[in-house]
Amino acid sequence: MADRLTQLQDTINQQAEHFCNSVGILQQYSTPSKFPGFDRIGTPQPHQSQEDYASLFATLIARCAKDIDTLIESLPSEEASQELQVASLSRLEQENQEAGKQLEEVVRQGEALLQRIQAALQDIAQSQLDMQNPASTAVLNINLNPAMTFKQENLSSTNSVPSNNVHQLSSSSPSSMNQ
Repeated sequence: MADRLTQLQDTINQQAEHFCNSVGILQQYSTPSKFPGFDRIGTPQPHQSQEDYASLFATLIARCAKDIDTLIESLPSEEASQELQVASLSRLEQENQEAGKQLEEVVRQGEALLQRIQAALQDIAQSQLDMQNPASTAVLNINLNPAMTFKQENLSSTNSVPSNNVHQLSSSSPSSMNQ
């Protein structure tokens, strides 16, 4: 919420907009006047209800003027003593300090709760990893056992592809590829 002076300035700007728009509507829908000695044949413009616009802008301008008066009356008067203003400011400062202390306490509680949640999530993630991979931990234990060794050449021979097939595909004629 803005302070009273800002509200007053915004309302005055709004009143200026209402005046400007009302003059624009009057210019737009007014009938042209004839000048003596100057005959110009023009096309007649359709007449729209100017009374609706007049009553609308009259209502808007009156309401805005009433708002301006209300805002002016709510401003502090010059009669307010310096002591009252100082007392009001000290009361506001005290409320601000209390709100700051409450905010600090809420932040501390939030940080503690965040740490508890992060620890719980870490425990859950670790439990899920342990449950998903019980075989992988057993394989790691077997591979770490020095008594059991596997021959590397047996594993590589089962995964290799004979190179003859590759040469046959590359040496085939282009006519056989088109078929």
